[in-house]
Amino acid sequence: MTQGKIVEYIDQGRFVCTICLHDKGSRLHLLTPSNREVNLSPKRTILISEPTIDISQSREDLLEKLKQIEEMRIRLKEQIDVKGLWELVQDEEETFDHKYLAQLIFGETATEGHSSAVVRALFENHLYFKMKNGHFMPSSKKKVEQIVRQQEEEAVRAERLSQGSRWLKEIQQGRCPDEPPCKADIVQLLIQLALYGKDTPDFKYGKELLSNADVTDIRQARVLLIKLGEWEEDENLDLLRSGLETEFTEAQLEASARLTAQKADLTGREDLRDIPSITIDGPFTQDFDDAISLKMIGDEVHVGVHIADVAAAISPDSILDQAAAERGSSQYLPRRQIPMLPADLSKDVLSLKQGQDRNAISLLARFDKSGTLIDYRFAPTVVHVRQQLIYEAVNETLPGNVLFEEMHRFSQRLRQRRMDLGALNLSLPELEVRFDGNGSLSLELVEQETPSRSIVAEFMILYNWLSAKFCRDNQIPILFRTQAGPSEKLPLDEKGYLYYVFQQRRKLSPLHIRTAPAPHSGLGVEAYIHATSPLRRYLDLVNQRQIHNYLLQKGSVYDEESLEEIRISVEPIIKNLGMIKRNSLRYWILKYLSLHRGKRLRALILDELKNKYRVVLTDVLMIADLKRKDGIILSQGQEISVEVKKADPWEDIIILEYIDEA
Repeated sequence: MTQGKIVEYIDQGRFVCTICLHDKGSRLHLLTPSNREVNLSPKRTILISEPTIDISQSREDLLEKLKQIEEMRIRLKEQIDVKGLWELVQDEEETFDHKYLAQLIFGETATEGHSSAVVRALFENHLYFKMKNGHFMPSSKKKVEQIVRQQEEEAVRAERLSQGSRWLKEIQQGRCPDEPPCKADIVQLLIQLALYGKDTPDFKYGKELLSNADVTDIRQARVLLIKLGEWEEDENLDLLRSGLETEFTEAQLEASARLTAQKADLTGREDLRDIPSITIDGPFTQDFDDAISLKMIGDEVHVGVHIADVAAAISPDSILDQAAAERGSSQYLPRRQIPMLPADLSKDVLSLKQGQDRNAISLLARFDKSGTLIDYRFAPTVVHVRQQLIYEAVNETLPGNVLFEEMHRFSQRLRQRRMDLGALNLSLPELEVRFDGNGSLSLELVEQETPSRSIVAEFMILYNWLSAKFCRDNQIPILFRTQAGPSEKLPLDEKGYLYYVFQQRRKLSPLHIRTAPAPHSGLGVEAYIHATSPLRRYLDLVNQRQIHNYLLQKGSVYDEESLEEIRISVEPIIKNLGMIKRNSLRYWILKYLSLHRGKRLRALILDELKNKYRVVLTDVLMIADLKRKDGIILSQGQEISVEVKKADPWEDIIILEYIDEA
């Protein structure tokens, strides 16, 4: 019988010392120190111990007796050195009951009160012992050390949380508090929250940090980083998430400096310095990959396309090659350029700069006046660029300039020949994000179908087509770019060119990079590679190495298997860069529209959906949704006016409203 005995159990994480008033077999009726009566299953008891108390006493006497027993057991508990006890038995791979442990501490005369004190002490300090089925197993030394480290780390985190939240709260209030010692950790946590939100590994900790700083929306982490001066107002989060290296290491810069100091090796190169080659690029271009030349000799057109021979300088698997492979391509973003190679190489000693002798891999081709190819060859060369021109200047001076006029006529013949072979012209203006001297944002659509841009585009397509043909015919392993024909060819009808381009692009087959040659339907050529931008695109450099080695009668750098490995490694990087660039452009468009709320824009209906229309804003060439309006029926291809009601670049939100101009 348990009646009259001291019964101890655990409730809500604490020890409860009671007197059993009645033993009902399956239930014990107990009196607690707070003068409550409770029923408890015997299975929940931790200790049932003497002395047996006369329960016929008054309630006050019972409570007083219970209080005395509780106080005595607490005093005994405080005398117990749990760590010392653990050190005494830690090497024993067995469990111990509370009576045995009480005797180890208090001696052979230990009572049930001493046993209760042991159980209480080990329960409260569960670092050193694990309790199972009423017995205690000492934790291993390794486990104890691990838990101690965790506790120390948690204490540090708690202190960091306290300091950090106070600091951020004052920042929120516009004050300039002293920086806490944990600033770097807090900033890093804010960065993770801003980049990954709920997917942040320490999200719970970060959310608590912000909550204690009276910040309820985790998206405010970005705002805090801007206030702290850690981020710019328009920080590119996609770029940060990508992990793309934006700076070169000291070792990479040292390797670049060594290459810069070396004198170019001209051995085995054809001297083309007397050919008047030119470059045509944008006004801000500094890394010149390509130069072109053209000369009329009798009834023949002699064309030269000269590509900087980067392969001669950057060795495979070198530290700079690895840096280029990790980047995949140079990245040109508004307000930010991330070169694939260090500037002293890409913008200086390897760049086809005006007035400088440079190594190149040149295409030298002969055509008749109709544009039919007579023959061609590739050669390692030395070139000397005579003029560095920009697109606008060539367009302005083209009328009356014999060279430019002939280049333009020739490029048109090349284009027409491709169109006759099934090429599709789906060119659209390119949106440029610009900033004036005061940092004011503006957007401008730059026409791509100008004479100068057509010249450059066709000369580069020619080089890449004949490079692919050359590699295919000479069985040089190479990375071809292939594209099957479109699922459907659409007519250009009364809905206009812009509507046609967007609809036809949806019908295009995907582009593939592979080691087997196949046609590129979109360009109208039987084989195609990329080899014209080795300063800016890693796969161009890889392809150039193959051609370079063949021309110098060396073995191929790569076989098909290693080319495939490179493709698998680099292609995801290139796709990610494309996503970063698209998202960046969309961000700046939305930023511009957010600054011009209420602005009216022209739009073209692309699709009719259930509750909305999909439109392209023709002033900025951005696709957006337009909610349907009751009583207003619009159709595909229709040009309309819309008003910007809201634009938020950070949340990627744009709300448009149809404007009836009837």
